[in-house]
Amino acid sequence: MTRAMRIHQHGGPEVLSWDEVPMPTPRPGEALIHQQAVGLNYIDVYFRTGLYKLPSLPATIGMEAAGVVEAIGEGVTEIAVGDRVAYASGPVGAYAEARTIKADRLVRLPDTISFEQGAAMMLQGMTAQYLLRRTFRVQAGQTILVHAAAGGVGLILCQWAKALGCTVIGTVSTPAKAALATAHGADHIILTTEDLPSRVKDITAGAMLPVVYDSIGRDTWDASLSSLAPLGMMVSYGSASGPVPPFDVGILASKGSLFITRPTLATYTAKREELVEAAADLFSAVTSGTVQIRVNQTWPLKDAAKAHQALEARQTTGSTVFLV
Repeated sequence: MTRAMRIHQHGGPEVLSWDEVPMPTPRPGEALIHQQAVGLNYIDVYFRTGLYKLPSLPATIGMEAAGVVEAIGEGVTEIAVGDRVAYASGPVGAYAEARTIKADRLVRLPDTISFEQGAAMMLQGMTAQYLLRRTFRVQAGQTILVHAAAGGVGLILCQWAKALGCTVIGTVSTPAKAALATAHGADHIILTTEDLPSRVKDITAGAMLPVVYDSIGRDTWDASLSSLAPLGMMVSYGSASGPVPPFDVGILASKGSLFITRPTLATYTAKREELVEAAADLFSAVTSGTVQIRVNQTWPLKDAAKAHQALEARQTTGSTVFLV
């Protein structure tokens, strides 16, 4: 037997249950991972609350972890027993001491990167990678806006975009988070209490922005659209404040023929070659020092409810990792 953090019904952090479960056996194409560290991400909240649907209940949530391959099923060629590996993809099930997962979803973790870093960086780091390099390929000299700049993805976006030659505007909720975002590459800070489009207009001398990276959702939707230049792109990649309500597509025309996309990491890494390429780009950025992964909070996996409470209360910065 082993243990996993499961939910038996949707709800608040209190529905997380530290359960004893059978030790899984890898099927053909799968690997059994003895997990060392598990990443906390806002998508975990979406699954816990029912915003994102699970196949059935009870279910083990979680999308990201790092550990060691304990066994492999028939036909596995991508990795071998004893490999240090990490992943950040479905199906859910990362909140566990041990789990099976398709081997083609695993990447080898470089020896220079710890399990804690690996668990903290895969989902957030590869999200930043596709946002900056594929969804809207930023160019040196551009000014961009990153919402939740002191969060896990936000800190990586700020650092990476700055290294690519961008001027970075970050939004944060507190002066302490402002200092953190500034230390990680944000050139300008806008507090969530300020008028976003007005501040953007001042910072850009009226030019406005070619792109906004928005993980907040409902609360920032209108202000984000109003901060874009004509032909700008709204990248809505999360909904921490709740899902964006239905809107009249005509607003995109009235604000300057804007583009909008709602991307996901699952789509951008659906093919193994895309996954390996994204991970390699991320590992290179981290090992070169371009991006530093900040693990600012750790909890034992059995205390996941406390971590969810802190995350939803916006009391966390950088990345949060569960130790197994």
